[in-house]
Amino acid sequence: SFLLDDSILIDAGTTTAAIGEGAQKKIGHIIITHSHFDHIRGIPTLADNMFLRDPGHSITLVGTKAVLQVIRKNLLNNIVWPDFTRKPNLKKPALKLKVIKTGKPFRILDYRITAERTDHTVPAAGYIIENSKGKKLLYTGDTGPTDRIWKRADMRSGKTAIDGAIIEVTFPNRMKAAAERTGHLTPALLLSELKKLRNFPKKLYITHIKPQYITTVTKELQKLKIKNLKILEKDRTYVI
Repeated sequence: SFLLDDSILIDAGTTTAAIGEGAQKKIGHIIITHSHFDHIRGIPTLADNMFLRDPGHSITLVGTKAVLQVIRKNLLNNIVWPDFTRKPNLKKPALKLKVIKTGKPFRILDYRITAERTDHTVPAAGYIIENSKGKKLLYTGDTGPTDRIWKRADMRSGKTAIDGAIIEVTFPNRMKAAAERTGHLTPALLLSELKKLRNFPKKLYITHIKPQYITTVTKELQKLKIKNLKILEKDRTYVI
């Protein structure tokens, strides 16, 4: 999970464990890349907290139709967890749903956001987020080798490099076949994907490395000698 300017959550993994009660009340939107559990597991407890401690406060879940349908059907279904899109009442539920389309910009607060399809084992989308000053952040979510989001990033950034990118790398290079089969990247695949951009991002942040491969993947990333590449650390603040 990534918290943008205190109010927009990008994916919802360990949300309630990492973010205190006071900070949770400031969250107004959660942008979801895909429906895998490690990216949505914070939604039920966050909704529960709002329902019990701050009734009347609604958080809007933002995602493609395919992603939100899975969450409604398999998570907020009154079997696995209460349907907080209808509680405490339909007028002011703890959770609201906002369906967005890939390639069509939408706005949240002062941000212009565009979703674009990525390639994972379930329907997934990455996001390009642009603030009022024109700075742009790309977040891939989970993806294997893909094309559309890089083309979209080039369209949004023009001849200049995108300001920052958060990109997943899950497996070491020796597991290329497993990465491609499960919709993930290795360091070598990352480099191939970055070469699809007109310019490398000004700042590159790597996330989603499996803990058992962190040492190997870190060494392989260092060998790429990509300028301004950092591996994201938990509970840290980064400025794009």
